[in-house]
Order: sequence, then C-alpha cells, then structure tokens
Amino acid sequence: MADPDSLLGEVLFRVEAHLVGALGPDTGRAGVSFVGADPIDVLRFGPDATGLVRYATVGMSRTPMTDSAADVVAVDGPRAELVLSVRGGRDTALRRLAVLAAAPVVEGIVVTSGAGLDLGEPLWDGGRFTAVLVGAPGGLVPDLPIGNGFAPVQFLPLLPMTRNEAAWKRVHGAQALEERWLAAGTDLRDPDRPEVDLS
Repeated sequence: MADPDSLLGEVLFRVEAHLVGALGPDTGRAGVSFVGADPIDVLRFGPDATGLVRYATVGMSRTPMTDSAADVVAVDGPRAELVLSVRGGRDTALRRLAVLAAAPVVEGIVVTSGAGLDLGEPLWDGGRFTAVLVGAPGGLVPDLPIGNGFAPVQFLPLLPMTRNEAAWKRVHGAQALEERWLAAGTDLRDPDRPEVDLS
C-alpha cells in the first residue's frame, strides 16, 4: 500500500481535475484556513444555462474520515468532498462550506449520506437555512477511484435545511424529510424557497 503522505497532493490534484471534468471550468475560488487543520479550498462553477451555481470543496478528502472515538486513523477510511447547488449563487456560502468540510478533522466526525450538519448560523448571508442534509453520492459528480487500496473520493451533495426542518429531521429521520420535500415539489436549489409544511 502506498504511503498516505506521498498520495496527499495527488489526491487533491485529481479531485480538482475530476470536478472540472464533471462541472466545467471553475469561475472562482476561495481558500480558508483553520487553526489545527489544513486549508480548504472552495471552487465555484457556473452559473450554467439555467442559472445554477455549484460550490465544491477541495481538501476534505486530504485525509480519510475517522470517528473521534477511534484509536487510530484508518488509511483506507472514507474520503469525501461537499457540493452545494444554488440557483443564482450565494458566494457568502464559501466560508461556511469550508467550515463543514473541516468538521471531520476538527470535530472527529464521519460525514455520510443522511447526516445532518448544523452550522448555527445562516449558510449564506441573509439566508434562512442554518443546516444541511447530506445527500447520496454518485449523482451530479461520480465517485473518484484513487486506487492503492484507498477508498474512492465521494462527492456529497448538500441540501439546505431551515432550523425547523433540521429539528424535524432529527426526530423523524432523513428519509421522512426528503419525502416531505418530494411531496411538496420543493426546489432545494432555490435560495428563497419556503420551509416545507412540517405539521
């Protein structure tokens, strides 16, 4: 098995190239640094012909995610990056996305499909969404195999949630919330969408 440190730069280079291949050339980027963690870049793609802007992290996959209760970091553990799609774009989400991408290292959590991540502040300036539901990988951006016995990099879509939606999801589960959204015809990429009926 290859030395994880020697693979580090190659993984991030391939992640960025993979994103460009799936989403087209980036139209902007921001780098965010945190105390005790490596920097996270957030790339912007678009707007496309329909006005959608995609934001994707590069750096979360630098190391495999490991639960804080684990004794050692599993070199073949899961790796992921985050992708947010917003109609019209909201560039003030860049730093908040970097905060979420740094959570596995800073907080020792493993981010997986169905998880809820709470920011405690709006996802972008002036927004009503303070949390995100992590969607299933493999849709917009396919997994990126990196070989050498390492887990592929998954690209996890983020679905913005209001504070009430996040609280409801914690009680009833991710699938139940997604069913509410689907039944209501909710456009999760609309930055101004109303909160779904939770009654």
